Amino acid sequence: MTAPSVATDIGIARNRDAEDELADFRNAFDLPHEAGGTPLHYLCGHSLGLMPAAARRSVVRELDRWARLGAEAHFDAGDGWFAFHERFAAPLAGLVGAEPREVVAMNSLTVNLHLMLASFFRPSGERRRILIEQGAFPSDRYAVESQLAFHGLDPAADLVRLASESGRLTAAALDAALARESGRVALVLLPGVQYITGEAIDLTGCAAVARRHGCGIGFDLAHAIGNLALDLRASEPDFAVWCSYKYLNGGPGAIGGCFVNRRWIGDAKLPRLEGWWGHEARTRFDNASPFQPIASAEAWQLSNPPILAMAPLEASLALFVAAGPARLRRKSVALTGYLEALVQTWCAERIEILTPSDPAARGAQLSLRLPRDLADTGRIAAAMRAAGVVVDWRAPDVLRLAPVPLYNRFVDVHAAASALAAALSG
Repeated sequence: MTAPSVATDIGIARNRDAEDELADFRNAFDLPHEAGGTPLHYLCGHSLGLMPAAARRSVVRELDRWARLGAEAHFDAGDGWFAFHERFAAPLAGLVGAEPREVVAMNSLTVNLHLMLASFFRPSGERRRILIEQGAFPSDRYAVESQLAFHGLDPAADLVRLASESGRLTAAALDAALARESGRVALVLLPGVQYITGEAIDLTGCAAVARRHGCGIGFDLAHAIGNLALDLRASEPDFAVWCSYKYLNGGPGAIGGCFVNRRWIGDAKLPRLEGWWGHEARTRFDNASPFQPIASAEAWQLSNPPILAMAPLEASLALFVAAGPARLRRKSVALTGYLEALVQTWCAERIEILTPSDPAARGAQLSLRLPRDLADTGRIAAAMRAAGVVVDWRAPDVLRLAPVPLYNRFVDVHAAASALAAALSG
């Protein structure tokens, strides 16, 4: 499917912004700007989301609580630190389509991935391999390779890479790959959105394929949470992990999150790395008590949560709840479609759009591959930045642009496409 050409008048973008039902949410963010104060057109939320203005107040609130109460802040009436992490479960569960008891905010993405692999990668006999997508995010690959080595396996032989099928990561391609492996794959790890191409993976279809082949399955939702309408109740993976500094606007290095399927909660036979914050809260401070796991994903917690690092995420999640998933998705489809149409109109002869054109197969990201004569993508990104547009580039030849519905406007999209066209012809 090819996006139709569109009228390129900036007035059309302004009119669409005037009709935007989510326009006021932009005012809830502190917007990056030039040294002189001119706001930038920021299409880099897939790398680091913008700061909710309330994040500063959230952090200062906890700093003040620390200053006022010291250790007693853990048990401050109503909202002390002892149960601070619990307030994140419901909004995160809403974003991934899960039950609150299946979700916990903790650690960072790769730490959570290691914790999940410790529980769900259980090589046995011939079934000892892990399958990931070709071109997986490096940290995922490093984690998987190190887990294989930890179990005395050979990453060169026991890491299976799923190549795309005609440029796409499909359930059919996964089915064929697992059939070729003939029962040698123990665990499948796939992204919710492929970070280079921006393709949204069919999680439900892929999970069904993995189960049919007798494999465990987990998802890395770093580029999917806060971006797509996820439904882990439908796909039923064993686990999922994510970060919160991209679309969730939790801040640089923000607290990550984890989903553990409810069928595994309370399973005494499932191995798990344990720490005191995964212990049942009532006897957590009882030194004589044997480990008693909380009857939720919280059982995988190791240490008490970093309050100051979690506070900004609380501010952002409140915005997601207020905006609502249906409105966010509706605007996201419109913004990305508008960007695609402008790029097709102005730049079609110079670039290749890697991201699927079908809105159901992508989120708020458009990945563009430049021709060989302009393979130094960094120069194009720098030219766009000089025009006041912030995008992301991945060497050697891919530009990634993310129009985020909570704070981006149609005029931002217009500015980005216009700057790209000018840079390509400059």
